[in-house]
Amino acid sequence: MSRPSFRAPLALALLMTAPATANAAETATAAAPAPALTYPDTVRGDTVDTQFGVDVADPYRWLEDDVRVNPKVAAWVAAENEVTDAYLDTLPGRDVFAKRMTELYNYERFGLPEKAGSRYFYTRNDGLQPQSVLYVREGLAGEGRVLIDPNAWAKDGATALAEWTPSKDGTHLLYSVQDGGTDWRIVRVMDVASGKDLPDEVRWVKFSALDWAKDGSGFYYSRFPAPEAGEAFQSLNENHAVYFHRLGTPQSEDVLIHASPDKPALNHSAEVTDDGQYLLVTSSEGTDERYGLTLYTLGKKGAKPRVLVGDYANNWEYVGNEGPLFIFLTNKDAPRQRLVAMDIRKPTALTPLVTENEATLVGASQVGNRIILSYLGDAKSEARMVTLGGQPVAEINLADIGSASGFGGKPGDPETFYAFSSYARPTTIYRLDTVTGASSVFAEPKLTFDPKQFSVEQRFYKSKDGTEVPMFLVMKKGIDRSKGSPTLLYGYGGFNISMTPAFSPTKLAWVDKGGVLAIANLRGGGEYGKAWHDAGRLDKKQNVFDDFIAAGEFLIGEGITGKGQLAIEGGSNGGLLVGAVTNQRPDLFAAALPAVGVMDMLRFDRFTAGRYWVDDYGYPSKEADFRNLLTYSPYHNIKDGVAYPAVLVTTADTDDRVVPGHSFKYTAALQHADAGDKPHLIRIETRAGHGSGKPTDKIIAEAADKYAFAAKWTGLSVE
Repeated sequence: MSRPSFRAPLALALLMTAPATANAAETATAAAPAPALTYPDTVRGDTVDTQFGVDVADPYRWLEDDVRVNPKVAAWVAAENEVTDAYLDTLPGRDVFAKRMTELYNYERFGLPEKAGSRYFYTRNDGLQPQSVLYVREGLAGEGRVLIDPNAWAKDGATALAEWTPSKDGTHLLYSVQDGGTDWRIVRVMDVASGKDLPDEVRWVKFSALDWAKDGSGFYYSRFPAPEAGEAFQSLNENHAVYFHRLGTPQSEDVLIHASPDKPALNHSAEVTDDGQYLLVTSSEGTDERYGLTLYTLGKKGAKPRVLVGDYANNWEYVGNEGPLFIFLTNKDAPRQRLVAMDIRKPTALTPLVTENEATLVGASQVGNRIILSYLGDAKSEARMVTLGGQPVAEINLADIGSASGFGGKPGDPETFYAFSSYARPTTIYRLDTVTGASSVFAEPKLTFDPKQFSVEQRFYKSKDGTEVPMFLVMKKGIDRSKGSPTLLYGYGGFNISMTPAFSPTKLAWVDKGGVLAIANLRGGGEYGKAWHDAGRLDKKQNVFDDFIAAGEFLIGEGITGKGQLAIEGGSNGGLLVGAVTNQRPDLFAAALPAVGVMDMLRFDRFTAGRYWVDDYGYPSKEADFRNLLTYSPYHNIKDGVAYPAVLVTTADTDDRVVPGHSFKYTAALQHADAGDKPHLIRIETRAGHGSGKPTDKIIAEAADKYAFAAKWTGLSVE
């Protein structure tokens, strides 16, 4: 079972981008002299908030308004894009990067298959399609036929197929539509045999699992109340609730299953147990893995829900059950997680099945009469197979240093599928026979490059306080390492999210042109379990910035890169990271690429999903947290009279995860400051959001702009 999609609302995997198209940024522009930069004359207001005796100026508060609602903000966006586009047009490597990225994207890609009845459902992209297409096969060896092609939904390719799940017997498909990158979903139902949609449609769905009733009569989902007119992309997300929709009925007749009106901040996600007897509702308030569990007995009139876990103190992930005996993955009494059995008649008594060990247990699923365990060992994937009682059966041999995902299934299946990728190895889909333990290739890409031309190595370096931090280095074999190379350093460092090896055609293009890619596994992530996460959040957030700064110093000290050759990149929480370290050490970096970042740490909790992030950042309304946040908030700590690196901020007008006002205000403040002669620009995408669902022409265009910008200021020669 996959976890509810609300469990980490801030997560943005920029290393794993969506499929791309060939027409992205392929308009080759001859190099032209860079124009003298004149930034838009941004109005400075006189807003000052006094908190805990501290006067905090917020002169660009007006830029928080929705671009669709405030014409002044729309005019500012147009003016900033005009300046940025004029500058980017002068970069000689832009068309070269776009061409190479398009070539690297041009390979057949498959998603993980899901079996339902005798049918297999999976996504496929022929290489340059804007969005991947959903296929279905009759039997494992059957011919695939197109079930849903989202590329016909919008001329600009920005309407995407998001979550989907077939009914247990494979006769119907439940799927959601994502338009323009928003987190909102429209849920629909398709008859698989005919390929035609049923009349059913459900709206205002967000951060929701989708799961069918065992008999296929309907499905469970989670939604928020409909927002006020004009507030869909900015209003706080509260009063999440679980509903049941019966096929053939209007949404107005959906049955409310679970809600918490007395606790409007809670999110709820529902999944039907494998035997169909129960509905398990997982509830949480923030991004921390601190859940409550409520169990509903299905098909039994008058049965009252049972609270299995009510302390909201630990992670609980359902793995499987046999009647009242449930198996959970949990970090209760195990910071690196373990597997336990729970008798729901005595939920406080837990029986250990697989104890905690040195590697971090990050996933578990029951397939047939086996449980597949996914681990991280020094940020690299490992996989093991055990019996339902937890006894070891076999190690699952993976192809290389990389990331494995998938391993889904159900008790009756003797097979599972998993995906494996690495920095220089695109995703290959494997079928695992849980009886024999043998893996076989289900789908393997034919490549337009040779992975053997690239090397991947792992290094460890010491942070400011002596903590050892791992780092992956990716480079082209044969480059001259004696003089240092222009290097792109990427980081995230938050929300228990691990930066594991993953394939990115856009980042490989940087390496292909002679640059080095470095990915630091900073504290705040989940690479080493709860303790690693705790060491990089709340009042320890500075550790994350220290780890990233130390990574840059290590790269220079080891001669991997040189002074003036180092660019940094991060998205979402990683955008905050880049903004904060640029303020703290502007001398260390030649270029900075903060994407969709959380830049105003005093007001992040006032918009859309921002309220969830207090688990990692703290509450701006509490004095101790406020004072800590103020020390590193990128918007509030820009240094006047100090030379900054070249900065290219990126965001999108439909980002309703980290609202674009964060990036707007940060950019305006940076442009106003006396921060040196290098460019400080913002690139604002239209009809795009926080990253998911973005058509690949936009992915390539943005990446080509960013890496041409980084190449210009790190001295990477792009030919």
